Amino acid sequence: MYKFIVLALVMLLFSCSESSKEDYGSNIIKISDDFPVSGNEDGNYPVSKEAGLESVENPDTIIGDGSPESCTSKAFIEAVAKGGKIIFDCGPKLTTIKLDGVAKIFNDANPDIIIDGNGLIALDGNGKNRILYMNTCDEKQKWTTSHCQNQDHPRLTVQNITFINGNSKNESEYEGGGAIWVRGGRFKAVNTRFFNNVCKSTGPDLGGGAIRVFSQYENLPVYIVNSTFGGGELYGNTGSNGGALSSIGVSWTIINSWFSHNHAIGVGANPAKEGTVGGGSGGAIYNDGNEMTLKILGSKMEFNEVNEHGSSIFFVSNNHTGNIIIEDSIIENNIGGSWYPKYPSISMHSDTKIEVKDSVIK
Repeated sequence: MYKFIVLALVMLLFSCSESSKEDYGSNIIKISDDFPVSGNEDGNYPVSKEAGLESVENPDTIIGDGSPESCTSKAFIEAVAKGGKIIFDCGPKLTTIKLDGVAKIFNDANPDIIIDGNGLIALDGNGKNRILYMNTCDEKQKWTTSHCQNQDHPRLTVQNITFINGNSKNESEYEGGGAIWVRGGRFKAVNTRFFNNVCKSTGPDLGGGAIRVFSQYENLPVYIVNSTFGGGELYGNTGSNGGALSSIGVSWTIINSWFSHNHAIGVGANPAKEGTVGGGSGGAIYNDGNEMTLKILGSKMEFNEVNEHGSSIFFVSNNHTGNIIIEDSIIENNIGGSWYPKYPSISMHSDTKIEVKDSVIK
């Protein structure tokens, strides 16, 4: 009888542990002024003009009339559909806009979309919706060239803004990207924060709790600058792979940013081991493709977690041509397995070219 009780308790504890992994990001959080700041406070890597803030002088749309109540989901979704420079007038305090649907970019609208929250706006998926979507190859968003996978527009910038409670689990065609999903054109995020965003929790080649990106024009990089993904146990982003970022065939240049407490919670890796659901790699970043470069510059990655490989970074170059550059960065205290562990928490092919300068990896 005693043995039976002990066994039952063990099974119960195991069940609760597994359930908790599935429940990452299931709680809705409310933004506050006490939340983690944007970016790595110790990062001072130089930022090029191309990677920096975009001007929002002479905006095309001002959302709101000075009160929080005037800044509605409808107003934001309509502004994104028109494109152009979008700013907010929601009052002097931090304002949350709860979205009742996905804000979608149309490829035949203004080719430049700049969404600037002036540090006072949080876009909230309310645990039900992805927040922002751009896809040059989605016919519903209008095809504008004969080469949708390699066109120079739209050019999307999100800056001085926070994304919370995005959830793309209900998306079946374009999966991943709990807060933002992008294909084609150009994309960058500057002075942004991503808290408690989730995508599907199982599956190989699926992920990006916060951001998922496919193909950028002429293979130019996605810039992530002075931005925070997570920052505490309640704020981390979660997905099957790439708790924060996930991509196929995309280069990234990540500058002065902070990745903390993001989780890759799939099981079985990629391709999925027999009898498993797949996933679980890249606690912070999942980078897959061919000729691509991942640059981590002036950034900090800590307390990210995986079930399988690469608790900070998972990097797979199918033809072994991709490379990693890490400078002036700290990568430590990440939790979970590694694969070809030349550097702790970074999983890559044994012949992947990696350059590390003035950095701590442990």
